[in-house]
Amino acid sequence: MAERIALATDVLRHRGPDQSDTHYSERIALGAVRLKIIDLQGGDQPFFSDDLNTVLVFNGEIYNHAEIRAELETLGHEFISRCDTEVVLRAFLQWDTNCFARFRGMFALALWNEPKRRLILARDRVGIKPLYVHRRQDDIFFASELKSLFAHEEIPRELDHSALSYYLALNYVPGPFTLVKGIEKLAPGSWLEWNNGRVRTESFWNLSFQKDPRWTLETASLALDDLMKSSVREHMISDVPVGIWLSGGVDSSAVLHYTRQSTSSRISTFSIGFAGRSFDESGPAREIAKRYGAQHFELDLNPSLDLEDAIHNIVYYSDEPFADAGAVPLWFLSKLSRESVTVALSGEGSDELFGGYVTYRADRLAQSAKRIPELARRSLLKFLRYWPVSNDKISFEYKMKRFLEGSLLPSDEAHTYWNGSFSHAQQAALLSCPRENSVRDLFNDQIPCRCHGYLTRYLAFDQRYYLTDDLLQKVDRMSMAHSLEVRPPYLDHRIIEFAASLPDNLKIDGRRQKVILKHLMKNKLPDFILNRSKTGLDIPTHDWFRGPLRPLLEETLNPQTVEDTGLFRPGAIQQLISDHREGRANLGFHLWGLLILFLWIKQWKIQTTSIPSAEETQASLVSRPA
Repeated sequence: MAERIALATDVLRHRGPDQSDTHYSERIALGAVRLKIIDLQGGDQPFFSDDLNTVLVFNGEIYNHAEIRAELETLGHEFISRCDTEVVLRAFLQWDTNCFARFRGMFALALWNEPKRRLILARDRVGIKPLYVHRRQDDIFFASELKSLFAHEEIPRELDHSALSYYLALNYVPGPFTLVKGIEKLAPGSWLEWNNGRVRTESFWNLSFQKDPRWTLETASLALDDLMKSSVREHMISDVPVGIWLSGGVDSSAVLHYTRQSTSSRISTFSIGFAGRSFDESGPAREIAKRYGAQHFELDLNPSLDLEDAIHNIVYYSDEPFADAGAVPLWFLSKLSRESVTVALSGEGSDELFGGYVTYRADRLAQSAKRIPELARRSLLKFLRYWPVSNDKISFEYKMKRFLEGSLLPSDEAHTYWNGSFSHAQQAALLSCPRENSVRDLFNDQIPCRCHGYLTRYLAFDQRYYLTDDLLQKVDRMSMAHSLEVRPPYLDHRIIEFAASLPDNLKIDGRRQKVILKHLMKNKLPDFILNRSKTGLDIPTHDWFRGPLRPLLEETLNPQTVEDTGLFRPGAIQQLISDHREGRANLGFHLWGLLILFLWIKQWKIQTTSIPSAEETQASLVSRPA
């Protein structure tokens, strides 16, 4: 047991290179690694115990630990350190699982009580920190990353075919699924109790999208201003250098503004650009950093940086594949940031809270487009397919084709299709054995918001799945691979609850998006930030697969390898590659997901040929938590 837990801990060393520790008893083995953010003063071990009865393994930060500590001290608790880890333990000893709702922060943790043989696992409200669980008869295995579970030889590495269908439909795997059969993600905002082999789970936070009609633009702006000040101030708590990931958009620029209000120290900012673009993507970030007196660092992402090596590293550190090429700039951004800081603040979550994605407007426009006869839309789509293909991912022809294709799908499926994934029909043509589950199952089971209108429904979906299982997972893996802690101030649960209470017109009003945030920052940020069109990181995936990454793509997805997995029809994949290579279509996003999937299967020796029975598929659907 000692050798296995040491190995399982060692493969997580990148998450905490400063220290590691283990704990054993007759019934449990625990391991943890630590990234030093706070000088603990009196207790540098990642474990605290109360008479050796209760032991804590903790990953994350509790930003309000000082006020919780003060309350606990009035209740008679004595502390030997000033870190949040001990506060978590003593809060649990005082309030048991009710303590989790008191925490503001990001965390994944395990608490073990030896006399009661009771284990508690818990994860923060939106899943900023990961936590994987595998049950094997009466035993339970858990870890921050899949690779730590893979250190246990008895845990099988068999592909979950239902999860594969979701991966193709969403570009990521939604919780509780993973691509490994039998391993699940603990749901955000919940805890799991294992007691002598018996398991139960319970939520400690559920977001309610009950809109408060009393909000006006002015009153909501004042409230958000107070919330942002408080959240950014708390997220800056650290004894090591803190920087900001700066895209030049309103989200990260607002974080920079409130950071400047909270400190007189010089701030470090970091951004990524792409070579060969017709516009300077780093320009706005560079300019706003200059205005706030920040020390700005930027990197031009180009093929000379060895993209292929980065991709192999991404596959290893990602654990579970996500078909999001944004991992590449985040890989290099994390590497750049770690040279100067240990903690970075990001603008993650703002788009999902305040309606920042153009897909929300597409959802609304698609409802109008459906009034046009389907035959007319199909005819226009056929006509557009004869247009020359542009390499620009945001070209008119690309967006128009994608929109028309989405308008022919059910509304829920269209919402996820806008992001460059495979439709249900496309999967049927691609997979050797298509599955029957679809993204509509996720909507029906998890998003009871249809009565609130399309915007709330899709914001709820994106917060529950896209934010947690794509964006936050991507940021966590890429940053922690470089021992960098990234903190998202917008995901303070008080801001999330505030955003959920806002009327739709304070988020999207006609063509205006993120209305409330932009109104708040109107007299704080310059116009070139507030009025900048949202393009995100314009990742040249289409170009890469016709250029520097073409050999890797064709080698990885060669017909024999595809046939050996038994997952896809080799001819169908070769047709995708050919259409993209010859310029008949821009399929860079689709091919990216397939490339990463096959590299991941090879990296972790995943068994793919076991096809689940219909009974197993039905059991999988029934067991999904409501």
